[in-house]
Amino acid sequence: MSIGTGLSIANSGLAAIQAQLAVVSQNIANANTAGYSAEAATLTATSAQGLGSGVISGPATQLVNASMQAQVNAAVGNQSFQQTTAQSLSGIDQVMGTPGQGNDLSSLLGNLQSGFATLLTNPANTVQQSAVVASAQTLARQINSISSAIGNATQTASTGVAAGITSLNTSLTQVGTLNNQIISLSQQGKSTADLKNQRDALVQTIASLTGAKSIAQPSGAISLYTPSGQQLPTAGASAFQASGNPPIITLGSQTVTGTFTAGSIGAGLQLATTTLPGLQSNLDSFAQSLASGFAATGLTLFSDPSGNVPSTASGFASVIAVNPQVVATPSLVRDGTPASALNPTGDAGFTGVISAILSSAATAPGGTLATAATNVTANQAALSSNAQTASTAAASLSTALTNQASSTSGVSIDQQMGLLVTLQNAYAANAKVVTIAQQMWAAQEAMIS
Repeated sequence: MSIGTGLSIANSGLAAIQAQLAVVSQNIANANTAGYSAEAATLTATSAQGLGSGVISGPATQLVNASMQAQVNAAVGNQSFQQTTAQSLSGIDQVMGTPGQGNDLSSLLGNLQSGFATLLTNPANTVQQSAVVASAQTLARQINSISSAIGNATQTASTGVAAGITSLNTSLTQVGTLNNQIISLSQQGKSTADLKNQRDALVQTIASLTGAKSIAQPSGAISLYTPSGQQLPTAGASAFQASGNPPIITLGSQTVTGTFTAGSIGAGLQLATTTLPGLQSNLDSFAQSLASGFAATGLTLFSDPSGNVPSTASGFASVIAVNPQVVATPSLVRDGTPASALNPTGDAGFTGVISAILSSAATAPGGTLATAATNVTANQAALSSNAQTASTAAASLSTALTNQASSTSGVSIDQQMGLLVTLQNAYAANAKVVTIAQQMWAAQEAMIS
């Protein structure tokens, strides 16, 4: 082997080592970057007339397990869906009250019924009359509070959908830009690993919003689709729009709300359009039954702020209150409304209305109102419990898959540091070859001269 050939091989080795060192440095710097896939330099040996003549460093590539990456993204989308649902329902839990702790609807209704039972023993007792009114007000205010919590949760879900759509549009635009850059670099034979890592991070964000999956294209670009088959635009020509409460999502002139069924956007839509309105409807029905049940006994104890019992339940839970007439005249809990019709003589010992309330199938302990109150609380508690269980399971699966993906595609610091030492030794060896070659050239020139 000539001195020139040896020098050429050593120089190519130095260049290849420098390229590998740059990749190692990139990997170590991103060791803690979520979703980052390790990169590796490609090396190709060269030869001339059957003899080795050096090595050429090619574009860096990702060491990514595409199948595992797809599983992680799917798990992230499901985790985001379940977490969004659980957090929303958990907020209502805190207002709904805990059965048996005295602050839930069943307990408050039981307190009111106990108040009437005590009043029956002494109908003329003004303190007990006021106590009944106070118990009724506490129950009405709790219904208002639960309705407000559901309304706030619905608004939060709608706002979350709108924010999610904004984030989705931004991420899709960035994916489109990276697609174009990756195609261009691929055509030039340059490395696209860094850009693909950036794109992978964006795809995971999009998956958390929509549960979308990516499909690789021969050009190096990717296409994105929601689980329902809606293609997500990355070209920037159109963008999703979200408006209203509950939200309506459009793409151009097309309504596409129903295509978002996963991720945080899908969860927000389900909460705002189905889950929370269902809870509100149950609460409204209970409020309507409460007001009409008492009114049927001769006492309009619960009403809207104007003193009327509405014929429809919709929205009633948010405004239900103790009848202003009863608040002004607590003795009406004994005499009924109007008092002139049920207790025209003003008998202080009148028990007709109280007895009717305590014996009514609707208002008596264990009757339909008690069942309805229990059902409202139990239904919400079941939804929240199931959502929390699903959220915990989804988080565990997502963490397990992420860790598994990291072990196969992520950066191993130990491995990279070991490679770094090997490269440093190789660099020193090649540099020594270059030094010796230079010395040999110098000695040869000295001999000639």
